[in-house]
Amino acid sequence: MPDEEAAAPESPASDDALLASVGIHLDGDLGEIQAACARIARRLHADKLRVVGFVPSDDDVAVLPVIIHLGLALCRLTGGTVAVVDANVRYPGLAQISRGQHPDRDKSVFATRWLQGSLALLSPPRVERAGEVVPQLARALLDGADLFAHVLVDLTGFELLGEHASAAACMDGVAIVGRAHRTRERELVELSKLMPDGRFLGVLLVG
Repeated sequence: MPDEEAAAPESPASDDALLASVGIHLDGDLGEIQAACARIARRLHADKLRVVGFVPSDDDVAVLPVIIHLGLALCRLTGGTVAVVDANVRYPGLAQISRGQHPDRDKSVFATRWLQGSLALLSPPRVERAGEVVPQLARALLDGADLFAHVLVDLTGFELLGEHASAAACMDGVAIVGRAHRTRERELVELSKLMPDGRFLGVLLVG
């Protein structure tokens, strides 16, 4: 996690274009997305769920754009800083943006870029093994405990058994992200059984 003195510098104007280059759009007609994220943000904040992980229902679900919009909603709601962590160990979604950047500190796998002043995007500049990311994720969450109002984590690529349990131990809750009108209820029920006991928050349908 970044040092407190370095928190929330100005985000360069090119950030929106960089995000668009990896399929994440922050402009256009986003009223429905923003309204949905605002509702979820209010629930997370009211329930004091500070650190939440998000698991895709299948390989075709893109978690990162969803939690970036949710992170921005939480920034607006709380007035504080929020972190989105791209912990995808198979293909980090923000790797293209983070490429060439150095990790925030020694022995960390994460580099930080700030968006719209108060949303921190943390991503490994290169693909890592889950065995390396899980302890670094735990350390990053611990280091950032006093810096961020909320932390949202993309757990795409983690094995459903073992790795998810280890990662979820660092979090207040875990949710599944599915595709509206495409993800089958039976699939969601089966997947929910693999979620950490007592920390499963429910299903978020997108698209």
